[in-house]
Amino acid sequence: MLFDWETALWRIGLSVLLGGVIGAEREYHDKTAGLRTLTLICVGSCLFCIVSQLLSNGTTDRIASTIVTGIGFLGAGVIFKGDNGINGLTTAATVWTTAAIGMATGSGMYFVAGGTTLCTLIVLSLFVRLEPIIDTFHKERNYRIVSNSSPEILDRYKKLIADNHLRCSKQRRTKKGNEINFFLKVKGGKANHERFVDAMLKDETVKDFEF
Repeated sequence: MLFDWETALWRIGLSVLLGGVIGAEREYHDKTAGLRTLTLICVGSCLFCIVSQLLSNGTTDRIASTIVTGIGFLGAGVIFKGDNGINGLTTAATVWTTAAIGMATGSGMYFVAGGTTLCTLIVLSLFVRLEPIIDTFHKERNYRIVSNSSPEILDRYKKLIADNHLRCSKQRRTKKGNEINFFLKVKGGKANHERFVDAMLKDETVKDFEF
């Protein structure tokens, strides 16, 4: 479908607005992909769809698949491994969704683009308040315990985990000199984690403790 430049500019302007709204929310929370980044992603995706329609008589499937691939690489750049797990997944998902909104805007699907923007804001702004409630009942933490004792001391730590109604889902150990490093991935309620932390901080066999 061919359309005039006025329509194209309207779609680009709308993509600036929708991408800017999501970007402003991310900027307010000091995220890696903020106002400028998400606005440009939305505008770029919109423009790709517009150009694709002008050059291919309305057929956008080929350029759309290219956008999805490119955004996948961009999103992967904001994902990194932190001290306590993988960080940046929400930011990467936001980048991906914003690109989709830009594509919908560039294709003339204004209601879909606007509705998706609203849903995205609800997920980013309101769902974050549910996370502390969920963490009360289920939270995953990575613990690093350094001890000078024998490897069998791990059984003592695992019993302490079980006594606090936690579950060890993954474990690894390394040895450097006389020190043994235990790396444990533990799941359970937030309050149970706190009790376990207090017990480990008081344990005389623990030389170093990180979480």
